[in-house]
Amino acid sequence: MKKVLLTARAHPILQARLAAAGYEVLDRPAITYPELLVAVRDVEGLVVTTRLKIDRAVIDAGTSLQWIGRLGSGLELIDVDHAVSRGIRCESSPEGNRNAVAEHALGMLLSLTHRISASNAEVREGKWIRDANRGDELGGRTVGIIGYGHTGSSFASLLKPFNVTVLACDKYKFGFAHDHVREASMEQIHKYAEVISLHVPLTGETRHMLDDGFFNALRCRPYILNTSRGKVHDTQAVLNALDKDLVRGVALDVLENEDLGSYSAQEREQLQKLSSDPRVILTPHIAGYSHESYERMARVLLGKLNIGEG
Repeated sequence: MKKVLLTARAHPILQARLAAAGYEVLDRPAITYPELLVAVRDVEGLVVTTRLKIDRAVIDAGTSLQWIGRLGSGLELIDVDHAVSRGIRCESSPEGNRNAVAEHALGMLLSLTHRISASNAEVREGKWIRDANRGDELGGRTVGIIGYGHTGSSFASLLKPFNVTVLACDKYKFGFAHDHVREASMEQIHKYAEVISLHVPLTGETRHMLDDGFFNALRCRPYILNTSRGKVHDTQAVLNALDKDLVRGVALDVLENEDLGSYSAQEREQLQKLSSDPRVILTPHIAGYSHESYERMARVLLGKLNIGEG
């Protein structure tokens, strides 16, 4: 019987549809990299998230491998070029969690602009402070979106009722301007954006895109949101921007290193500074992790692989 290896938790619909299509499903959500090198040898399909790196060694070990399915968006942990050279199909499911990411980004933005998280913490400490917690409304503002793919465009759609102007910068897309969305250069975002939201994959081009140079070029003290990948921002550069008052606030759903137990002394100090700053909101990479997207990502992946009803 043909086999599929699941290396992470997935919605039950995925296992059910795979089994109905004649696959033996090996459910190994806690599998380690060394264990994967052995287990992948006789499987036809491999389902992954961001927990394990699917590199050349894994791909070469998968002598029967025909496809790799990614639950979610971003294929940076998969050596796609090598997989394709071996005739292995690679599919992801960004359509499944784009709404969740967009809603999470909007929630973090509103919490920042209206100081919801910060003032909530103060009240819990017995403090009743009003003037210092006066909020900023979104209406009429300019929002910069870097990366106008599935999540970037979904975020722009959610912003339409707020009567904002969206400046969308995407190096690889053109001709998408409509309604409140304008195509823009990075320089225009630096100059005009009062909110900047990151929706890019992690590549050599985007790694540490938010560095000291990026923050020093800003002109409107914007709110910064990152729901993409942690290594897109340079943590020290974020702290420097906060220290220099170059930004009004920062919301990060992702960190450069999300394995908190492996932190160096420097990383622990950086996280402490971020978490103690009332201008900062941190969430544990849950933007695309809603109950609805959990099922939707599985259905999208099944559909792309033409397995079951999708």
